[in-house]
Amino acid sequence: MANYDYDVIIAGGGMSGLITAASIGVHSKQKAKVLVVDRNPPTEPGKKTINGWTCGDAVSKRSVDYIFENLGIKYGIPELEHPVEGVLVYSPDHETKVLFDGEGYTLNRKLMPKRQVEDAKKLGAEFAFNIAIDELYAEDSKIAGILGRDTKNNIPFKKTAKIVIDSAGSATTLRRTLPIKSNIDIEIDRDDVESTGRYIYDFETGDEDRTWFDPRYAIIHLDQYLAAGGYCWTFPKGKNKVNIGLGVQKKALDARNRKYGKNDSLQTLIDEYVRQNKAMKNPVQSPDENDAGNTKGSWQVSVRRQNDCLVANGYALVGDAGWMARPIDAGGMGPAIYGGVTLGRIVAKALETNDVSEAGLWQYNIDYMKLYGFQMASFEILRRYLQTLSNEQVSYGMKYFLSEEDVRAIVNREHPKFNRLKFLNPAMLARIAAHPDLAKGLQYTAKKSEALIEHNLNYPDSPNGFGEWKKKLLGELQEAYSRF
Repeated sequence: MANYDYDVIIAGGGMSGLITAASIGVHSKQKAKVLVVDRNPPTEPGKKTINGWTCGDAVSKRSVDYIFENLGIKYGIPELEHPVEGVLVYSPDHETKVLFDGEGYTLNRKLMPKRQVEDAKKLGAEFAFNIAIDELYAEDSKIAGILGRDTKNNIPFKKTAKIVIDSAGSATTLRRTLPIKSNIDIEIDRDDVESTGRYIYDFETGDEDRTWFDPRYAIIHLDQYLAAGGYCWTFPKGKNKVNIGLGVQKKALDARNRKYGKNDSLQTLIDEYVRQNKAMKNPVQSPDENDAGNTKGSWQVSVRRQNDCLVANGYALVGDAGWMARPIDAGGMGPAIYGGVTLGRIVAKALETNDVSEAGLWQYNIDYMKLYGFQMASFEILRRYLQTLSNEQVSYGMKYFLSEEDVRAIVNREHPKFNRLKFLNPAMLARIAAHPDLAKGLQYTAKKSEALIEHNLNYPDSPNGFGEWKKKLLGELQEAYSRF
């Protein structure tokens, strides 16, 4: 194709797509012609489902700072709705807490994309709203555009581009119907998907119990009864305002229901979690107009490592479309930010060198893996192991087997090494004897984590070495899955 309508088309105007658009603008010095295509109307950019901008709303300060440091974009009120000092993870018995992350914010996800659209426009991006993308357009074994419909006027929509970036969410049909040969994983294992849901509530102050609600901290509750295969969260959005919800894995929920003779669903469990929260009285869905249409919702999220390959000829994945959400906590905004900034830089360079092939975009795989993705396979292993444990085992392990060194590693988004298990004094020997399988399992996940991180940091520098690299990765993972 001699002429293209655009240099880049970004399919999906959510967090990852808008960050990528801004990054391309910055790194190309606004020379790249970029079109962001969103299925929503211009008054509701970035809306994820018919239920709103459904999300846990939490993002770390380091991720927000990364945007400013690399793109010069600084956020504030109202998009940064409430600051927190960190994320606290509580054991099922509420007796042990671990600081999971440092400072951060709960966002207003309805207002955030409006601000991001304006930022992207200032950096040269164009927008097409009310467009449903049906498929990718391919030419000469390369993605060269999109085909879809203008839902407002009910007319066909076709645009061509040198590169199409897929940021249309974890269930994107574009990846699943990719019409060219590639190294990209097309489908996700059902066990690597969780169903999540939440409310945004205003409430009256109840019992003074900081393990249930603390305006200074985002709180995660590990509880295999209420959130089988996942976790519960209570993220403050003010002194008497909260984003509260939980996530479950279908297989784990089915097993839990069989074990206890229950027929609970995601929604009944969320409602039970709200009822149990003694720090909240008389919760009501937020009446704030900035939350209208966004106070209750559910969505699917991936909890595996990012796609092992994120690029093909004329095509790239970012955010949830690339399964970038962290496996251990399903947090997606941080990875979307790091992925979007990185991809924008690589795309600008590929346009400059006129090489938008898989090889020309391959550096995105390498840079994202070294920056952020190298730990995700190890967290996938840790998640799968934790899903095999009972509440009693989780509480015991957090109380006796986590060291201060492990806590520091967790805060830094690193896999804990559980080195406390190596100090075989009489007290530790007795604790290991009480739960020998738990101790062995934690030691195994730590050892496997080190092997996976080392392997990922040796990501191949070109597509030629990818097949051998992936074969070894899948072998390491399958060994752990079989053990668990």
